[in-house]
Amino acid sequence: MLTTVAELEALYGPANPRSITKEISSLNEDYRAFVEAAPFIVIATAGPEGLDCSPKGDQPGFVRVLDDKTLAVPDRPGNNRIDNLRNIIRDPRISLLFIIPGVEETLRVNGTATITNDPEVLGQFAVGGKLPRTVILVTIGSVYFHCSKALVRSSLWNPAKFVERSRLPSAGKMLQRLSAGAIDGAVYDQEAPAHTRETLY
Repeated sequence: MLTTVAELEALYGPANPRSITKEISSLNEDYRAFVEAAPFIVIATAGPEGLDCSPKGDQPGFVRVLDDKTLAVPDRPGNNRIDNLRNIIRDPRISLLFIIPGVEETLRVNGTATITNDPEVLGQFAVGGKLPRTVILVTIGSVYFHCSKALVRSSLWNPAKFVERSRLPSAGKMLQRLSAGAIDGAVYDQEAPAHTRETLY
């Protein structure tokens, strides 16, 4: 078992110089283009109860660039667990991973976050007259693109490698098992598509 940073550094050696070059403290033109093209991000936070890693998705550009140091992320309707929001209240550190379909590089942002429900801010993210309940404001500490190796190794965008949804248990089946039968999985699966459409915003 490796237990010290010195052991890790001896095993891996120095970081590739290019991986240092690509890290900057604010958005440049190239990194801004990635943010504006991404329809999907993953947000990582930490708090007293532990860690959270939450997916967020919407139309490309849903993460708004306010300036080269600030991003705004609307919190759309979900399951109301609000794990990442709870964490941000207690520990403002945040990381975001921007993923763009068909693109093998990803963009990573590290920084700090606050949460606002200012009506003026919420209004900027209205969809069909519906507002998010809150917006996460991210102050960028560092930003850099991640090379393509992980997505190439995983063949993530290769349609030939896509998994048929029927090969895995449905959401209803999983809930039925987890609830020891208290939730009717077949009913849940039947109602889920309409519920999802009606509650996207």
